[in-house]
Amino acid sequence: MIDLSAPLLLRAYAAGIFPMAESADSEELYWFDPERRGILPLDGFHVPRKLRKTVRRSPFDLRFDSDFRGVIEACAEPTPDRPKTWINADILRLYTDLFQMGCAHSVECWSGGRMVGGLYGVSLGGAFFGESMFSRVTDASKVALVHLVARLRAGGYRLLDAQFVTEHLSQFGAQEIPRAEYRRRLAAALAVEADFRGVDQDRAIAGLLGGEG
Repeated sequence: MIDLSAPLLLRAYAAGIFPMAESADSEELYWFDPERRGILPLDGFHVPRKLRKTVRRSPFDLRFDSDFRGVIEACAEPTPDRPKTWINADILRLYTDLFQMGCAHSVECWSGGRMVGGLYGVSLGGAFFGESMFSRVTDASKVALVHLVARLRAGGYRLLDAQFVTEHLSQFGAQEIPRAEYRRRLAAALAVEADFRGVDQDRAIAGLLGGEG
């Protein structure tokens, strides 16, 4: 087994490969390079009308990178809908290292001083690789995703990798593309310098939502 490190993980992402564990208790990681890859088009991202109204209402305190480790730990917790997760001790260690390098970020929804939803992912060039999300109250993870997309668009990103298309992501316009097409888009995105932190989020979210509903 290769000794995994954060730099090795970044090289894997740049090659279109990502790791997952079989379960939270597993001591091994497996590499995935799907024949068909899920992406969320940044220019064609769809915000359902009801969710659009929720985002406009601003029910949560949106924070970025304030509790990255807490987000991963929350994503790793089993829930009735997801009794088994793929986030093990190595995943927690590696992605925390990436965060400390400035190569991973979290989007967090807070309410009453408590984190109630969020997501995290890896940033490399103009590509963002979404990893996992969690929600403890209705719509929290969805609101976090909308704010992520707004931030990526404003920061000059070109690609949002979703790994696999799920029913949950389909409502936002997720697409499945062949591996060769994914690698072409990935190469183009990696050649771009994007900025995650230097974004005016209020302006970014207004630009995404526009004047609709």
